[in-house]
Amino acid sequence: MVQSAGIALVVKSLLGTSPISSLPYVLSLISPFTFGQTTFAVNMIFVAFELLMLRRDFPAIFWLQIPVTILFGFCIDFFMQLFTIVPAAYVLRLLLCLLGTSLVALGVAGQGIADVLMLAGEGAVYVFSRKARIDFGKVKVGNDLSLVVLAAIVSMLTMSTIEGIREGTLISALLTGIIARFFLHHLSRIDDHGRLYLSPHKS
Repeated sequence: MVQSAGIALVVKSLLGTSPISSLPYVLSLISPFTFGQTTFAVNMIFVAFELLMLRRDFPAIFWLQIPVTILFGFCIDFFMQLFTIVPAAYVLRLLLCLLGTSLVALGVAGQGIADVLMLAGEGAVYVFSRKARIDFGKVKVGNDLSLVVLAAIVSMLTMSTIEGIREGTLISALLTGIIARFFLHHLSRIDDHGRLYLSPHKS
């Protein structure tokens, strides 16, 4: 999966993690579980939150988030093992972080274009924004910020230092949405019902 490759690249840049991956990354450092496994665990908390919010209105298709997240976690671990070379020069690590952020944004845009199933992290944000009638973007920022703060707290309490949160985290937070909108504009069109679909005429 493109998004999992992007997450791994951001981590391998040694400049931090993407905000939504900050907590799973810290948990992987303080436990015997892999980054992919802790990503799955945190996403299952998001699924439980969706169930709590929607109850009987929980769409059957949302159950597919469980096998999709298993695959997602497996792909993260695969790419973490695959990407072994970390450049020493800061500018190259910065470029690696930007490439990873772009891949994450492409994955986010792909979910929007497909309009079938979001990963649990994004799905929980969507469900809460709809239920609370708060703009999705504002809820997304609040969720990302909460995960980063929680990751920093857990990191300080367990390792007496902050791990996984650096300038790359800020870069990812600021640029993912912008780059995702760029991909949405160039890779999709809007049909007569206001829905996105993949455009074969754009590149």
